[in-house]
Amino acid sequence: MDIRQLHYLLEIAKHMNFTKAAEALHLTQPTLSKMVKNIEEELGATLFDRSGKYVQLTDSGQAAVQQIGVIVQAVQDLHLVLDDVANLKKGTITIGLPPVVGSVFFARVIAKFQTIHPSIHFQIVEEGAKHVENLVHNRKLDLGVVVGPVDTSAFETLPFIYQKLALIIHREHPLAKQSSVSLLQLRSEPFILFPSGYAVRNHVIHACRTVGFDPSVVYESSQWDLLAEMVASKAGISIIPETICSKITSPEVLTLPLTEPSIPWNLVIIWPKDHYVSYAMREFISFSQKLSDNEP
Repeated sequence: MDIRQLHYLLEIAKHMNFTKAAEALHLTQPTLSKMVKNIEEELGATLFDRSGKYVQLTDSGQAAVQQIGVIVQAVQDLHLVLDDVANLKKGTITIGLPPVVGSVFFARVIAKFQTIHPSIHFQIVEEGAKHVENLVHNRKLDLGVVVGPVDTSAFETLPFIYQKLALIIHREHPLAKQSSVSLLQLRSEPFILFPSGYAVRNHVIHACRTVGFDPSVVYESSQWDLLAEMVASKAGISIIPETICSKITSPEVLTLPLTEPSIPWNLVIIWPKDHYVSYAMREFISFSQKLSDNEP
């Protein structure tokens, strides 16, 4: 059997359906079935139970698929190593950025990096932090920038920047006269937040619950400037990263520190554990480490 056939077995295991796998592989179902039968005869083991309505992996099949995944990844890593040698100081990095991170901060990091390494290119995918984690874990992305903490058993990590979330409020709001605001003081306020699935929102909701209330969310937007405009129009208050607060130009909006508790917003660069790190990735990780904050 060859690496192409191993890919075929993984595709069948993914769909648990010979017809769907054949369609995805652009093969006929009889051709795929015959190939599997030949592999089973070669291995002396039945990999798929075809007796029911749906295909199921046998015990031998489950063991085989686990090992095949390791083999296929090793072959892919080999190609990356050889490509690095053949194309020294070149490469492409696919990186996932939450929209808040990409639009406000990290794009500048990439631009600075490319002035030093013009032959290294980026493919940027903008998704929420949790989705970025999943894509990196499934090796659909080389790197991701997410909000910590993250599962260090699944990812290699580089803490990049340590910040806090801050309150933005209309300058005529009664709380605007204070030097800082405790979270509990916002119990009765209408909240304007990022949508569900955004790490910033999750951090805010969790922090509010730790002090005994669920915030009343009256407006959501994935665009930080719209959140600021809603605050400027007295529609409510918002809690967003300090980096974004510094970009708000409206004279109607004030930024105040949050206390009791303060809410951390720590950016972490992640990549899969036990995965080959290409020349391009190594250079970018090293560059980012030099720019990162040293300690919280």
